[in-house]
Amino acid sequence: MSLYFDHAATSTVRPDVIAVMADAMGSVGNASSVHRAGRSARAALERAREQVAMLVGSRAQEVVFTSGGTEANNHVLSAHAKSPILVSAIEHDSILSGRRGLETVPVLPSGILNLEALSSRLAQGEPGLLSLMLVNNETGAIQPVAAAAKCAREHGWTVHTDAVQAAGKIPLSMGALDVDYLSLSAHKFGGPQGVGALVLRPGMDPAPLLQGGGQERRRRAGTENVAGIAGMGLAADIALDQPIRNQDFQAQIEAALPIGSRVVAQDSDRVSTITCAVWPGKTAERMLMKFDLEGVSLSSGSACSSGKVGASHVLSAMDYDTEDALSALRFSTGWNTTQAEVTALVNAIRAMA
Repeated sequence: MSLYFDHAATSTVRPDVIAVMADAMGSVGNASSVHRAGRSARAALERAREQVAMLVGSRAQEVVFTSGGTEANNHVLSAHAKSPILVSAIEHDSILSGRRGLETVPVLPSGILNLEALSSRLAQGEPGLLSLMLVNNETGAIQPVAAAAKCAREHGWTVHTDAVQAAGKIPLSMGALDVDYLSLSAHKFGGPQGVGALVLRPGMDPAPLLQGGGQERRRRAGTENVAGIAGMGLAADIALDQPIRNQDFQAQIEAALPIGSRVVAQDSDRVSTITCAVWPGKTAERMLMKFDLEGVSLSSGSACSSGKVGASHVLSAMDYDTEDALSALRFSTGWNTTQAEVTALVNAIRAMA
């Protein structure tokens, strides 16, 4: 049996999503054209815009489609390039590498943002942009975005959240989070790779990252990926109606871990789809190869750092030493994970102990 437990890197595309994308790819028409075929493409695009807006409690006109979460994150950073930018020490590489001169705020050993340190920094100097992920992609820890945003507002800061790992796992509301920008990526919640969105607070109008035509209300130039966007829209619709609740699977995986291993951020609020564990005396690189030989697909962290197995900057920020950080494995479940697969994974874990 081939076992896929790397849904945090990319999840399986839902069959209904594939069908709606195939239908869109079977039709001709540029969404910017005024003839019948163009209007049909435009209708599919705007339907998806409504669906994505519903997922995050926003308005359709505030959804800007992108090539994914990385572009959405970079768009926000680019729009605030001339102002101070604060980020947490555990952000995704698309934030940490998105602009030089970022200032990082520490996290607690629990993997949660240090709100006291943030509050102290926000009170100093010129206001700018605060960017904070909602769910960490390596540990699954849910970050206190609403509390951070409240503090930021008191000092005149603009707020962005990278909600890529949160969509489809926990409720999302632009209003409740009180953020100005929110990033999404379709392939994390059953949609296709290569399409995402940046959702704006009404009144926000960041300068375009890509220049050219007038697509996306002149916020993002380039012919829209209608098929991908249609797929993202349907995936968002399903994610809103059928959020993933894999607590039972998570508990079974964690109970199977060998004596001496530790679940990262175990005492913090986490999504039910991600378990990261350190295996003292082991190396993630060797363990990944062993699991792969048994037909089990895992990761040691973000797939965006593929090609290298180094110490996780997330675990380092949580005060794990290098040896432990190099032993960390991430198990992540998805919308189509079955009990039979989890049982097989549990058996594989126990065989590796």
